[in-house]
Amino acid sequence: MGKKFIYNDKTAIVETDKGRIRGYFYDGMFIFKGVPYAKARRFHAPEPVDAWEGVKETTSFGYVCPLMDMDRPNGELLVPHRYWVMNEDCQNLNIWTPGLDGKKRPVMVWLHGGGFFAGSAIEHIAYEGENMCKEGQVVVVSVNHRLNVLGYCDLSDFGEEYANSGNAGTDDLVAALKWIHDNIERFGGDPENVIIFGQSGGGAKVTTLLQTPAADGLFAKGIVMSGVIGPTLGDSNGSGEKLVKALMEELKISDVKALETVPYQQLADAYKKVSPALAAAGEYVGNTPHPNAFYLGDPLVCGFRPETAHIPLMVGSVFGEFTSFVPCPYDRNHMTVEEGCKVVEDAFGKEVAEQLVSLFQKAYPERNPADLMLLDFIFRDPEIAYLKKRSALNDKTWSYYFNLDLAVDEGRTPWHCADIPYFFHNIEFAPYTQGDDISEHIEKLIFDSVMAFAKNGNPENPEVPSWPACTPDRESTLMINRETTVRENFDHELMPVFKKYMEPIFLKKRAEEDANIQH
Repeated sequence: MGKKFIYNDKTAIVETDKGRIRGYFYDGMFIFKGVPYAKARRFHAPEPVDAWEGVKETTSFGYVCPLMDMDRPNGELLVPHRYWVMNEDCQNLNIWTPGLDGKKRPVMVWLHGGGFFAGSAIEHIAYEGENMCKEGQVVVVSVNHRLNVLGYCDLSDFGEEYANSGNAGTDDLVAALKWIHDNIERFGGDPENVIIFGQSGGGAKVTTLLQTPAADGLFAKGIVMSGVIGPTLGDSNGSGEKLVKALMEELKISDVKALETVPYQQLADAYKKVSPALAAAGEYVGNTPHPNAFYLGDPLVCGFRPETAHIPLMVGSVFGEFTSFVPCPYDRNHMTVEEGCKVVEDAFGKEVAEQLVSLFQKAYPERNPADLMLLDFIFRDPEIAYLKKRSALNDKTWSYYFNLDLAVDEGRTPWHCADIPYFFHNIEFAPYTQGDDISEHIEKLIFDSVMAFAKNGNPENPEVPSWPACTPDRESTLMINRETTVRENFDHELMPVFKKYMEPIFLKKRAEEDANIQH
């Protein structure tokens, strides 16, 4: 028997606080797409949408925020994407629910990646909420919001009406969470058990909302996937005065109000032209949350807010992150340990290599030393500090690490985004997860951990070994691999030494890549 589909004027009708919406029933769940949760003028705070008469159709994904640069199709095998119609009127969300029956199910609210400047709620095929909804019997919500210069450009020096323009995108997320709090019970969800989770920029949005007083009481738990980026890549310093003046000069306008109506592409082009010089001079260029009374700043710099100290968190990252995106320059799958050591020695010199290899083998006894060259420090280094300080606030902070080589090039180290299909129970959409006898087991292990956390506030479940919460002195990390184990402080000696020597190499390579792009 095939999957059941129903679309009529009786089956998927829900009365929201602004009016009735119609979705559809498919394969045991009710689905609503493109539901408006707010409206906003450019650079201004979001406002509730106007009430409507009749029934609003919510069967198509809504607009996504315009992108400053259109991505080129590339790497779709590793991270399958899709793109959608762009418009500034992008404050909408999507809902998958098992029932419109009054039950109070956990509500999984997905915050997409792409930093604070790109991406969308549907960008990755693995973001689909159907399997998570059906397999976990939870309500799934994904959210679109303002990004880049639309969502994170500080104009506060130019009038009170722009006081929080530097956080307009995060303000959208708060508006979405308020809408969910007020309406989700009508979709079979529990407004008191909302779990915000996200990867990369989405993970950073979770940590940002923990530092945002306006979001207090709107979510109960959080999952940060490769999202602790640290103060050097996070908060912007100073105000946006110089940036805004440069934009106005480039656009040949004298009134800041004109920035509200400049066609988006002109605004984006102007931003791309003026921002590199400002960035090089250490000036504010936006594109990240702006510390002020609304957002209190990176907790590793400003401290964690006591108001959100009680909230349980899962925090983790991936072995390879960005490095694993690029082809491996050596045949790591057929290397001896000695040959792997030589790779490290060629990169760092004999003395440094000996120190790094020794620490790496203690942290990763299952890996060849050559894999050191693929190891991430951008997320993992600040993550260690985050876990240490966050766990001092409560006993509800858990650490995980995705360390599973995947079916690419005879076993490529896992890359940035590679773990997303497992969290969503969507490995069927990611070819690189297929053809491996361990894939379904890992999917179940991760998914059951996420569902246990959502339902019970603790990720432990029969699929994983004993997994204690972190303490300030002991990071008990679920090491997800073919043989999943729990390790304590496994890389705490390695990471600061590795970062010291690897960061200059990484920055040099990134500068070379940026130069090639510009030419």
